[in-house]
Amino acid sequence: MVQKISKAKASRNKTISLNDEEKQQYRQNLKTFHAPAEKQEILNSTICQNVMELWDLLPEHSFQLVIADPPYNLNKQFNQTSFSKMTSADYELWLDSWISKIPRLVTSNASIYVCGDWRSSSAIQRVLERYFIVRNRITWEREKGRGARQNWKNNSEDIWFATMSDSYVFNVEAVKLKRRVLAPYKDDSGQPKDWVDSDQGRFRETYPSNLWNDLTIPFWSMPENTIHPTQKPEKLIARLILASSREDDLVFDPFAGSGTTGVVARKFKRNFTQIEIDELYACLAMKRLEMIQANPQIQGFHNGFFWERNTPEIFKKNSETVPT
Repeated sequence: MVQKISKAKASRNKTISLNDEEKQQYRQNLKTFHAPAEKQEILNSTICQNVMELWDLLPEHSFQLVIADPPYNLNKQFNQTSFSKMTSADYELWLDSWISKIPRLVTSNASIYVCGDWRSSSAIQRVLERYFIVRNRITWEREKGRGARQNWKNNSEDIWFATMSDSYVFNVEAVKLKRRVLAPYKDDSGQPKDWVDSDQGRFRETYPSNLWNDLTIPFWSMPENTIHPTQKPEKLIARLILASSREDDLVFDPFAGSGTTGVVARKFKRNFTQIEIDELYACLAMKRLEMIQANPQIQGFHNGFFWERNTPEIFKKNSETVPT
């Protein structure tokens, strides 16, 4: 019998992994609930459980921000669990089965973000409109994978933004972008017009739109990368958290995956509650939370601004993360 030899991870491969000892350690700290929970019990907690068992057990009016990245309407394997594609009508019913639970859990000034792809986007909008005020649809460029031969390459995803009321948090100054200046206009005195000439180059500060094309899908050389198949970039979640919450607010993620929401919440001094059904991913989330002290930066967020993808190496100073 030929013994299979596992390849050692390349030195530049920063993908976060777990050994058996770590799995045992983190497993002991995961939470489950089978009776109504108090807010203090779920504060900064990673809960390893089917969220469908928990909606009615979570404390009411506790969350200022909800970020939900549910399974899209596709056949998809998530380690030990899977999601099976439904008819569009059935998927909308499934969305309604848990989105309808959110109003009881959030504060009157709460914001809700729900992720989806082109197949699920219209259903998400319809369901959100039943319970919230829908404010916008963000579309972000998911630049990954090869092109399709018989269709347009699927290169974008949506995030629907809704609020409980007309009173809600939106910190637009916290999510401004710096973009390279392609046409450096000057005023009559010869000074830069609406841009800055610096050692790093010519950049303009701009307010964010609902079209995001500066995100990088986590891959093997990025310190935030995990084995989760649909992991969202920390930079993406950072925008949502900075825009729609304040320090010490409680952020809720019912489909946590490898825990990006919890990690970003802690990096920006927010509290979190995250729920993940798969134990391996929940343990990865716990490890990532422990790693924050060693790497508190958000890749692509620097000096209070979100930078364009592939911003030059000039920003690398000491242990700072290069914006990308």
